[in-house]
Amino acid sequence: MIHLAKTAGFCFGVNRAVEMVNALIEKGEKTYTLGPIIHNPQVVDDLERKGVLAVDTPADVISGGVLVIRSHGVPQSVYDELNEKEIRFVDATCPFVAKIHKIVSEASGRGEAVLIAGDAKHPEVLGIRGHCSGSSFVFSDSNELDEILKNNPDLCKKSLCVVAQTTYNSQMWQKYVKNIKKVCTSAIIFDTICSATMSRQQEAAELSEICDLMLVIGGRKSSNTAKLLQICNGDCSKFLIESAAEVPIEAVRNAREIGITAGASTPADVIKEVVLTVSEINNSENFEAMLEESFKQENTNGKVVRGVVVSIAPNEICVDVGRKQSGIVALEDLTDNPNLTTSDIVKVGDELDLMIMRTNDQEGYIYLSKRILDSAKAWDEIKNASPKIIEKKRRRFDDEDTFDSDDSAEEDSKEETTVEQKEPVIFDGVVTEVNKGGVIVSYKGVRVFVPASHATVSRNEPMEGLLRKNVQFNILEVTPSRKRAVGSIKNVAFKEKRAKETKFWSEVEVGKVYNGTVRSLTDYGAFVDLGGVDGLVYITELSWQRVSHPSDILSVGDVVEVYVKKIDAEKKKISLGYKKTEDNPWEIMKVKYPVGTVIEAKVVGTPDFGAFVNILPGIDGLVHISQLSTERVEKPTDVVKTGDTVTAVITEVDLSKKRVSLSIRQVLEAAADAAEDAAEAAEDAAE
Repeated sequence: MIHLAKTAGFCFGVNRAVEMVNALIEKGEKTYTLGPIIHNPQVVDDLERKGVLAVDTPADVISGGVLVIRSHGVPQSVYDELNEKEIRFVDATCPFVAKIHKIVSEASGRGEAVLIAGDAKHPEVLGIRGHCSGSSFVFSDSNELDEILKNNPDLCKKSLCVVAQTTYNSQMWQKYVKNIKKVCTSAIIFDTICSATMSRQQEAAELSEICDLMLVIGGRKSSNTAKLLQICNGDCSKFLIESAAEVPIEAVRNAREIGITAGASTPADVIKEVVLTVSEINNSENFEAMLEESFKQENTNGKVVRGVVVSIAPNEICVDVGRKQSGIVALEDLTDNPNLTTSDIVKVGDELDLMIMRTNDQEGYIYLSKRILDSAKAWDEIKNASPKIIEKKRRRFDDEDTFDSDDSAEEDSKEETTVEQKEPVIFDGVVTEVNKGGVIVSYKGVRVFVPASHATVSRNEPMEGLLRKNVQFNILEVTPSRKRAVGSIKNVAFKEKRAKETKFWSEVEVGKVYNGTVRSLTDYGAFVDLGGVDGLVYITELSWQRVSHPSDILSVGDVVEVYVKKIDAEKKKISLGYKKTEDNPWEIMKVKYPVGTVIEAKVVGTPDFGAFVNILPGIDGLVHISQLSTERVEKPTDVVKTGDTVTAVITEVDLSKKRVSLSIRQVLEAAADAAEDAAEAAEDAAE
């Protein structure tokens, strides 16, 4: 039995390039190609017979001729040369390749280094590097990648742009990407392998697992054809052939299951000839009709298709929808949630239902949307969840009716239908707009208007804080004719708040510790949200020191640890404590500053009866006027001034009255006694 890969043959980029050359031939233009237009000898020979010449440089183009840039693309320097020498040219660069040129050019312009997975000598890679204005590096395997990272350690610290040759081995790419992400945390990775290439490689791998023989059709100089042969695994035999003349007859005769695939540069007629030859040798059925069908495409706008995610970029994803063109879903067509990225929504291998929006044959893309389908389903959910359906009806006035000149000949009338509903349905959405009347919540692409009175639980709470926030809401009413839905965030939040309150009051007790959020500050304290219930921390409970205003200690939004001091269950009031016992300066005083401790302290006041010195934050002690000096003191300022640092000894601590007494005199006397003792000891030693 013969199995023909669905994606075998010309990719869009190659087909586009060949069609451009043929169009120039039909116009009678003297046509040149910068290198072989594709890596297929039959096609190149056929074009040469038609007068198309392959040249190595733009300078080889004879005046009046037209140069075709092949699908591999060229460096920016080639474009500069063509423009400088005023050589006419047609750019057949594959759109996928052109997209890589743009990515690396912009990255280089931002000062980022560029890392390219591919064959350094391949024309496509040479072209990509030619669009890098800064440093660029190429690796083909893990050894080369490790060598680059080892020799350039700065790559792991700076911003790095990573791309791949469009025909690079997708399995190896995924493996290397994981390693790069681990080592280069600032790397921005663009999965630029052509989706058709990825599909072709995956099909080749799958066919080789079930077949005895694999035939890979394509030019021997073709990179993607060589990779197809390399990817074929299992126990099957495999051959690379360029035409039906090279079909291995004996291998075909002895095979029961034969797989056939072809590189991106292989024309349909070559594939058809190989398939027919193989079917005749193998006595298989006629595959001509099947082959014709495989090349058909159906890209009808509005058609719903199933796609498989094959690559993910920051602003779009690429999907395989079983067609020659690549499917593109832009981020805005993937979701309406501004907080999500492509990687948040899908991963490679996910299957999605998508709607075809348009097909761009020039670029080779099918543009699709997931959001539109999600929105249609979401509208049905919202309509079914609404307790009130408002139908707008139009009525036309009879001749007998009178109306003012400002009235319309038609007038709206409303008809309300109340839907019996046991439990409101709660939806999750994101606030995308805030205006004077309320907010707009988006649910899977459906815009739901939430009036200001239903946007917040508290009437005075600003709505601006809801912008781009995820919220829960229920539906109040819908008007199907206008596709208008009105919802309430408040109802859901209020219900949730009630549930939290009930739970809180059933569990709260004096001494219990909570982590709460400061909601507001007043002159007398701070209100803290404990999870559905607010408690008050009085200003005197904020610190052991004197506080002029709660804002000296806390800010709105702070997450703080508080404990319950008092509960008034009847009035639903909670008094909270914030300052910790272990931070009580008098407790510190008792442990670290017993009577007899000599300290250095700053003078903070000089009343007539002595001097106050600061011992700890929140504790001042008194040095009585009689203890300021060993001599008589008339007034404290004769000895000390505010701001002076003095040495004193603690003589008394009264914890009950919160008083501390100190003496400078005793320190001076002790110092004098010590000096006298030292002098006597010196005299004794001298005698």
